[in-house]
Amino acid sequence: MASFLIYFALLLIIPLWAQSRVKSAYKKYSKVPNSSGMTGAQVARKILDENGLYSVNVEEVRGHLSDHYDPRSKTVRLSSGNYHGHSVAGAAIAAHEVGHAIQDEESYAPLRFRHTLVPVANLGSNFSYFIILAGILMSSANFILLGIIFMSAAVLFQMVTLPVEFNASNRAMEQIVSTGVIRNDEERETKKVLNAAALTYVAAAVVALLELARFVFIFIGMNED
Repeated sequence: MASFLIYFALLLIIPLWAQSRVKSAYKKYSKVPNSSGMTGAQVARKILDENGLYSVNVEEVRGHLSDHYDPRSKTVRLSSGNYHGHSVAGAAIAAHEVGHAIQDEESYAPLRFRHTLVPVANLGSNFSYFIILAGILMSSANFILLGIIFMSAAVLFQMVTLPVEFNASNRAMEQIVSTGVIRNDEERETKKVLNAAALTYVAAAVVALLELARFVFIFIGMNED
């Protein structure tokens, strides 16, 4: 019983801890202006143009920290605060999303692999729990195994996401330094924002692995019985 409670505590605490780190870093550095005085939109446009990605658009999107790169429309979308703001945090996030655009242009292998996993990962996320629950209720090891296979696809997606996100952050740091968006003394603050954001992906991967491991142990236990 104690191990069961610890397990569920970890499932709750790990994501909440990662989210709190992101919110804390963003809140702090969204109030710190970057030395270039550029908005997030200007930062994104500058880095895109420096890399010859003139056809990639930069758009404002609703929401808080809803920033993302859309490979289908070749568009970097920045939340309003980052699109219009002149902060260190906004510059870091804009550069990170442009990092994904550069990955897309260069056909970065992990990004391509992640794209191919999307349909299967969505199926795994949506149906694996129902299949496993049905297997537990019917005492069917075969159903549980099928659910584990579906869930494994979703977990693989989370694992492949890690190198994609870390690489985008590394590219972001290189670009905002080389293009003069930030000074050398601003690198530490920028890295804190990017590292905090990366924690959310690490947390998601850890939680996914814990969930998968739990059901694997259930499957093994049923077979031993």
